Amino acid sequence: MRDNLIFSLDIGTRTIIGIVGEYIEDEKFRVLAYSIKEHNKRNMYDGQIHDIEGVTKIVKEIINELEGKTGEELKVVSIAAAGRALKTFRIRTEKSIDSNREVTRHDVEALELEAVQKAQEEINKLENGNLRYYSIGYSIVDYYLDNSRMERLEGHRGDEIAVDLLATFLPQIVIESLYTVMAKSGLEVGSITLEPIAAINIAIKKELRLLNLALVDLGAGTSDIAITKDGQIVSYAMTSTAGDEITERLAREYLLDFNSSEGLKIELSKKDEHQFMDVVGITHSLSTKEIVGSIIDVIEKIATDIRDKILEFNGKPPNAIFLIGGSSQMPMLKEMIADKLELPRDRVAIRDLSILDIVIGLEGVNGPDMITPVGIALEATEEKYRNFIKVRFNGEEIRVFNTDDIKISDVLVLTGYDPKDLLPGRTDDFVYYLNGKRRVIKGKMGTYPQILVNGLASSLKTRLEDKADIEIIPSEIPAAIFPSVYDIIDMEKQVIFQGENVGLIKSIKVNGRIIREDSILEQESSIETDEIRTLQELIMEYEGNANTGDYLVNGERQISNYELMKGDIIDKAEIIQKNEKKDSEKSIKLIINGEETEIYYTKKKFVFVDIFDHIDFDLTTLKGKLVLEVNDREAEYMEELKEGDNIKIYWE
Repeated sequence: MRDNLIFSLDIGTRTIIGIVGEYIEDEKFRVLAYSIKEHNKRNMYDGQIHDIEGVTKIVKEIINELEGKTGEELKVVSIAAAGRALKTFRIRTEKSIDSNREVTRHDVEALELEAVQKAQEEINKLENGNLRYYSIGYSIVDYYLDNSRMERLEGHRGDEIAVDLLATFLPQIVIESLYTVMAKSGLEVGSITLEPIAAINIAIKKELRLLNLALVDLGAGTSDIAITKDGQIVSYAMTSTAGDEITERLAREYLLDFNSSEGLKIELSKKDEHQFMDVVGITHSLSTKEIVGSIIDVIEKIATDIRDKILEFNGKPPNAIFLIGGSSQMPMLKEMIADKLELPRDRVAIRDLSILDIVIGLEGVNGPDMITPVGIALEATEEKYRNFIKVRFNGEEIRVFNTDDIKISDVLVLTGYDPKDLLPGRTDDFVYYLNGKRRVIKGKMGTYPQILVNGLASSLKTRLEDKADIEIIPSEIPAAIFPSVYDIIDMEKQVIFQGENVGLIKSIKVNGRIIREDSILEQESSIETDEIRTLQELIMEYEGNANTGDYLVNGERQISNYELMKGDIIDKAEIIQKNEKKDSEKSIKLIINGEETEIYYTKKKFVFVDIFDHIDFDLTTLKGKLVLEVNDREAEYMEELKEGDNIKIYWE
């Protein structure tokens, strides 16, 4: 086989088409020979090979025919996987996030990857099997932050992020069955592409691909749909209604066998008048308009199904629709598709090879059914669709189906990499119980994992070339948190009581056992402390009585249940008062509730209400009627007191 020869095969549900050609001057592609053979039995269903031996037999027949016509031995072939085998799934995935930090691109990419993997799991459930899928790509429908739609998530803060996307997959079995047939036919696969890609590259010029367009390939068993936007194919769809529905409807309407009905269907797009005989020997002479009118219901059904799928996956009518495939020529079909989508009729067009001036040698068979076979041949010269690419992922060699935009995320989907491993790890929270109350020490955040391609920092969106070496360096996680007892309990919690340091922690129990020294705690440890907490408890512990009125805390009177704090200074009131007397100008002796008390003050006069700054009497809780007396009469708050006054303050 000469190096400049291109041999391509389009393996379809009804027919297999082989083409041998070469590029000549002016970048034209000359077809040297072609062969079209129908399956003699149901070797394939909806683009998937079921009878490998049956398909292999026909492929060998085509090889022999083409080798006879060209005089060349054919060894290398270009093929395509059927678009109808692709699975497109729309999925929404939510993820809780830390509202204290901004959303990063890393977070968004991990969310997208999780959504694609979730879509793959859902497809497996629908298929009732455990097929392995190649990720062909995905397109974003919407992002959400706390259920509000967002154009971009990066830089925002919130409690939850979400993504709604369309993910597309190709079952591995489709590729493997194609490779098996080629191997059994003695052929080496030189390149492989997807049928929708091959068809679009012929039917839609590059300068048009920025538009929102739909390509519909109407075959025998299915109508395959590819939708483009922004220069890429963003989704694939399929309806199960296509040319066979028309053939079967004609057979029922006019009592024809399948082959006669198929022949009549083909002739409807070529002639205005038709004469044919049904199975009981009656001859019919009808016009195309009459025949189409009698089966308009099935044509409308096909158009309706195509419309519904386009709207489901595109959300709105596209700018234009291009029809290819043998059944696309059915009269009234393209007009009805336009009407169903409320498009001008000239926005729905049939594409055939007449739009190309670079292909010669197929003048007799240049209809829309030849778009895909020629597209496969032309794609063979494009390096970007060269077979599979091989990459190394964390030391393991992976084969990835090569579209024009292979990214690291595609490899991660294929290998089942857990998206959670793309986020910083963190130590577990440490939970313990202190005197019966649950306490939590939050875990520490680790570093972001590093994604390297050929040793260079990359992201999930980095495009891959053949033989790329991908490595993901995991998050560096801090050491697990295991605090000690003394990290929890402040053993230096002391007060100064009458000039001496006094510790407030009397004993500590961990999980019911008294500990004598510091020790490391385990998760869910229960810590109980025997602790001096209040002023009254301190006086009882060291003085043996509960009379807190004789003591001041940091120079001030405090209630008996005052909670002690680290560093408090507690002394008897008489000691402080003696120290204060040195700086005081006046003192007064009063009999308060039967006890003689000397009070020092610096104010000009000492009034009744000042007493409460120097005695321990709780006014915060109502305990009855408050009685205030001076020398056995009712006191006034602001009356000046004199030496020796008899004061009574009590609840009645």
